[in-house]
Amino acid sequence: MSSIADAVRLGPGPVDLAAIDTDAAPGYDGDKVSGAADLEAMRDELAELQERLFAEGKTGGRRSVLLVLQGMDTSGKGGTLRHTVGLFDPQGVRITSFKAPTEEERSHDFLWRVERALPEPGYVGVFDRSHYEDVLIARVRELAPADEIERRYDAIVDFEQRLVDGGTTVVKCMLHVSAAEQRKRLLARLGDPTKFWKFNPGDIDERAYWAAYQQAYEVALERTGQAAPWHVIPADKKWFRNLAVGTLLLEALRGLDPQWPAADFDVAEQRARLEDEAPPR
Repeated sequence: MSSIADAVRLGPGPVDLAAIDTDAAPGYDGDKVSGAADLEAMRDELAELQERLFAEGKTGGRRSVLLVLQGMDTSGKGGTLRHTVGLFDPQGVRITSFKAPTEEERSHDFLWRVERALPEPGYVGVFDRSHYEDVLIARVRELAPADEIERRYDAIVDFEQRLVDGGTTVVKCMLHVSAAEQRKRLLARLGDPTKFWKFNPGDIDERAYWAAYQQAYEVALERTGQAAPWHVIPADKKWFRNLAVGTLLLEALRGLDPQWPAADFDVAEQRARLEDEAPPR
């Protein structure tokens, strides 16, 4: 699966999202059926590596993983959570969905609320949207002055470098969906009463800014990949999107290679105590 990770990882230099096929499956020769099977085949290894990381964190370790999911509406952030992050033991996962900032959050620097949501040692943290909203929608909708947006790019780079230096492996994924596929998915929601709750009329309004959002993403991807590289994942094929994110999580955990903590007590002594104890009364 390393070929998938290599194929979706952005290198330095200019980014042209229009040149990246949203309906492709880069680095993978299989189809929907094999993709689902290959994702399921990761379950046991992902679960064990996550448990080892969790155990490490409970015994003094400082390492963690942070998955950052960004993408236009309907790109599949929720589906990714269900199908990939859902392979983990939930007790070791912390998911944060960043909405419009509250009045208190607006009174602080834009990274204040993000710092408060970072994963503790041993955890896999997930940001469903993230600090990148502050250079995406804020740029497109002019929610902050241009010089403040410029400052934020550098602030994000410094922030992520501090995370990496502190032991957090940051996996950043832009779920790249096409305007045509987004329209199809929005229409599907309107055609299914069980999905009305997922529909927001504002999503149609935002489609008028599609080109501006693509440009904002390109700038963000170019400017903020130093400490943690970006991955642009074609998202028109839901099954490939899930497989790619699962592959990146597996690659990250394999890279950490957490080990089971050694006992901080005399195992033989404690075994003898249990073997020799009197029957409970």
